Amino acid sequence: MDVKLNTVRLVRVLSLAGEILNNAVSFAVFCVLDFVDFILCFVYKVVDFWIESQWKPCYCSSAKQRIIEGDNILVSEECESKIVCLRSTNLQVEDISDTLYSRPSIVAQLSKFIINDLNKTKKTTVTSTFTIDSTIVEVLRRNVVPRWSDCDCKICNSWTSSRKDTLFVKAEGPKDKAREDVLFIHGFISSSVFWTETLFPNFSTTVKSTYRLLAVDILGFGRSPKPTDSLYTLREHVEMIEKSVLEAFQVKSFHIVAHSLGCILALAIAAKHPGSIKSLTLLAPPYFPVPKGEPATQYIMRRIAPRRVWPVMAFGASVACWYEHISRTICLVVCKNHRLWEFITKFITRNR
Repeated sequence: MDVKLNTVRLVRVLSLAGEILNNAVSFAVFCVLDFVDFILCFVYKVVDFWIESQWKPCYCSSAKQRIIEGDNILVSEECESKIVCLRSTNLQVEDISDTLYSRPSIVAQLSKFIINDLNKTKKTTVTSTFTIDSTIVEVLRRNVVPRWSDCDCKICNSWTSSRKDTLFVKAEGPKDKAREDVLFIHGFISSSVFWTETLFPNFSTTVKSTYRLLAVDILGFGRSPKPTDSLYTLREHVEMIEKSVLEAFQVKSFHIVAHSLGCILALAIAAKHPGSIKSLTLLAPPYFPVPKGEPATQYIMRRIAPRRVWPVMAFGASVACWYEHISRTICLVVCKNHRLWEFITKFITRNR
């Protein structure tokens, strides 16, 4: 009995010590990352200006000022963001997560504290209760040009050679004699290949002769369009799927199979077309209950990306979610040079 108690106590002590160590190391590491991302912000502005003769405002620079010129602005009040006064674009009034531009870091908070302290010495008048995000304003004004850091290969830019403003859809099965349609929606950092190279080859002849299988590359993924003037909102994703799949293939009633991010889109489609859904299969749907009184978006952000070095998945998610410029650097090294990495991988694995 004493041995068990001592073991339990030892486990608790080790767990507490591990948690304290993880918190301490995480604090130090993310302080460094905050500073690195802060520096990279200026570095990329200089490089962008040198190569493209202009720089774009980044999501880490949310300006608290009134935008007088232009018809399109994003306003934020009490953790809720809305696009308003949209006249020249196809976007409508819709909610935008404040996590898009509100990711406070230690460096950012320190700089804001210094700026606010300096502003106290000046006489200022409050002209608006809204926080305007200059990045979104710039995007909505369509003053965006392709980035020099984007990949220029045929696969990544295949959608630019097509005049069709629709998503890429891989369809298998009978065109006219299909009894039922099945829509497959992939998840984040994926494509229709997630389905077509795993499930589709293993379906029986009966299934392929009975069902029409439709695997779509959602907006911004795979061989589908990747418009630089899009905010990739839920509404935009759903409307593109409706246009590219439901309307293009004249789908009246259908089944949906979705994974991860695709589950959110599947639920949105099911809510919009309740009478057309025959079945809904959700694989690994993201679901995070939010306590009452907590700002939902920021709470989920900290659940998914807790700014911890351990576990490794939490560290990777934290870097991807909190650091725009570090993430851009990773994409510049990995994604832009994906052909090189693919060649090296095939060479090492002997093309397996």
